[in-house]
Amino acid sequence: MAAAMGYRCVAGIDEVGLGPLAGPAVAAAVVLRIGTRLPGLDDSKKLTPQQRERLDVLIRHQALAWAVHSVGPDVIDRYGLTRARQLAMQGAVAGLHLAADYLLVDAWDVPDLPLPQLCVVKGDATCASIMAASVVAKVHRDRLMVEYDRRYPGYGFAEHKGYATAAHRRALRELGPSPIHRLSWRLLPDDAGARSEGEAGQVVGG
Repeated sequence: MAAAMGYRCVAGIDEVGLGPLAGPAVAAAVVLRIGTRLPGLDDSKKLTPQQRERLDVLIRHQALAWAVHSVGPDVIDRYGLTRARQLAMQGAVAGLHLAADYLLVDAWDVPDLPLPQLCVVKGDATCASIMAASVVAKVHRDRLMVEYDRRYPGYGFAEHKGYATAAHRRALRELGPSPIHRLSWRLLPDDAGARSEGEAGQVVGG
């Protein structure tokens, strides 16, 4: 549809990591050639780690451009998830080596990006470039969490990736929060995870 309107560099955008108790939120932007076929591509949440890793290689090889951007837990604590999501997506788009002229965004728009954009409901399950972005973002974040597991042993970050599993909560009770925990969350069992809004971020790759 965007191509039919004359746009030539259409980027799909998605983010991961809004819900965990620890670690960054990560967004990816991916520009695919019209007609690109990526066998097995789907919403990253529906794929196994092995499937995501395979697709990540294909996407990075076949995409016209891709970029990722991370917003750390300190920024999430200060400004909240809504703004953190927007900033992660802004950073991903800014990191593309080709200038996007149209954006396909999963679910919500990115109001501070001065580009035409379309919000695609369930885009991470229906739109190829958004699905590709969800895979790239998920693989990137998972790798970060494996590295954090080495840096901060005992929490099990490599297994649960910062989400609120029973093992993660047990480690929090025993060890207290690590430097990558989101301290504005109530981290122990009655945690409701309510957040406010905010801003700022850092590029970690692209």
